[in-house]
Amino acid sequence: MRFIIFFAIVILLEIYSFQLIRTLSRGHWWKWVYLGITVLVIGNVFLQFYLNPNRGVVSGARDLAITLFLAFLAAQFIFVLVMLGEDIFRFFEGVYYSLSRKQTPDQSFLPSRRAFISKVGLGLAALPFGAILYGAWKGKYNYQVREYELSFNDLPEAFDGYKVTQISDIHVGSFDDREEVEYAIDLVNKQGSDAIFFTGDLVNNISTEMHGWEDVFGKLSASDGVYSVLGNHDYGDYYGWEGTREEVFALKKANMEKLYSIQKQMGWRLLRDENIAIKRGNDLLNVVGVENIGNGRFPKYGDLNKASVGLTENDFKILLSHDPSHWEDDVRHNDLNYHLTLSGHTHGMQFGIEIPGFIKLSPAWFVYKRWAGIYKEFGRFINVNRGFGFLGYSGRAGIWPEITVITLKKSKNSIN
Repeated sequence: MRFIIFFAIVILLEIYSFQLIRTLSRGHWWKWVYLGITVLVIGNVFLQFYLNPNRGVVSGARDLAITLFLAFLAAQFIFVLVMLGEDIFRFFEGVYYSLSRKQTPDQSFLPSRRAFISKVGLGLAALPFGAILYGAWKGKYNYQVREYELSFNDLPEAFDGYKVTQISDIHVGSFDDREEVEYAIDLVNKQGSDAIFFTGDLVNNISTEMHGWEDVFGKLSASDGVYSVLGNHDYGDYYGWEGTREEVFALKKANMEKLYSIQKQMGWRLLRDENIAIKRGNDLLNVVGVENIGNGRFPKYGDLNKASVGLTENDFKILLSHDPSHWEDDVRHNDLNYHLTLSGHTHGMQFGIEIPGFIKLSPAWFVYKRWAGIYKEFGRFINVNRGFGFLGYSGRAGIWPEITVITLKKSKNSIN
């Protein structure tokens, strides 16, 4: 049903934008060029998904088709939005003069106004079009280090100034530039954090995507270790396994065992509904890791109660949970008091506009109430990492890949 609705919206955008282009072209041939290109772009997306129906298999042709489709779709949306605004204004202008019985103003200027608005619309439409293409070319490796200082009244004294680095959503199967990824791993290590936390989605679908990358991600290093949890993509649920139900179950189990082995080989401590204490003298910082817990469209594998066995309300806790909707539903008001939750999952939709202190917009806002950055409720914090890698759209525009560095402080202030 969602696919049908999406397809209907795409067709309506195409019809409306073509009518506008045809009107503006005034009989020129280039309107047919526009129509031909957009039909090819839309048709190619459906063709690539027909030829490559298995989402678990990376396809360069499909990625390119998606990138071009999104570029044209974003441009069409902006152009149609501007021109629709002009049409609505003209409609209400006509109604106003009709109801007020005032003399209708001279209409001779309307074509020139329409032409001016259309040029503005085309100019604005070029911005997201170019941004999406740039994001696929360079933006996907434009790693950003985001630093925060969070304060807690009950932080154990020995952990005052403790620094952690979070990365999330690596999606290793999407990478096409090893040198850029190696640079990013080196950048993570240069932060000199006490601990590194990875919050899920190491692969797109299957463990074999990690082959050849173990030595790269195995270089992640921190004095107190690297800790990780699983994300919804790590379970192999989106791969086109073939066979009987029993055979598919066995294949998925073997795939998971291999993924566990790879993380152990890299020196990562994978937390599967369990907790571990980092010690500094007599003080403890408890790291709690749950398997994926999503709501609605995403599977639930984790058990927060199981992961928290042995902990009390007074223990200082950092929770690693891939999907921020888990924090929304179960964590932020939990009596066990999870001081800081680290999540990912949203990618910030890999597209948007961010100007620190002024604006933060992304289509992710329509899906997730908390989709990127630090949030606080009931005295508890969550950081939603924008993701290290990319998926679907092979790029990032405006929402850049993120390395989060958080310093824990014992004080009454909240965020610097």
